[in-house]
Amino acid sequence: MHLLESGEMYLESIYVLTKNNAHVRSIDVCDYMGFSKPSVSRAVGLLKKGGFVTTDKDGFLSLTQDGKAVAEKIYERHTVITEFLIKLGVDKETAAEDACKIEHDISDITLKAIKKFIK
Repeated sequence: MHLLESGEMYLESIYVLTKNNAHVRSIDVCDYMGFSKPSVSRAVGLLKKGGFVTTDKDGFLSLTQDGKAVAEKIYERHTVITEFLIKLGVDKETAAEDACKIEHDISDITLKAIKKFIK
């Protein structure tokens, strides 16, 4: 299953939430992303169908191996691009917002060059 940007955003959000709390539910994703319950429920259903997320009997979300790999890749892109933009003089909030837009389209080659540049 090919993920769209929105799917990547959901996976990244679940990943970030699980870094701070072992037990994450759809409602936590709603709160974190600012989306409605039906929107998150639909997205989680599609991610489950695609093999990126599982839920247990209590409704807790877990990333599968594939889901975690995508989430980690997007999260790394986000943090690297944010750091790069801050080093350029962009304020933290704007840098994070812009990184969120860029992270889905940037090539691996460009990301590698940015990582090399900021080190």
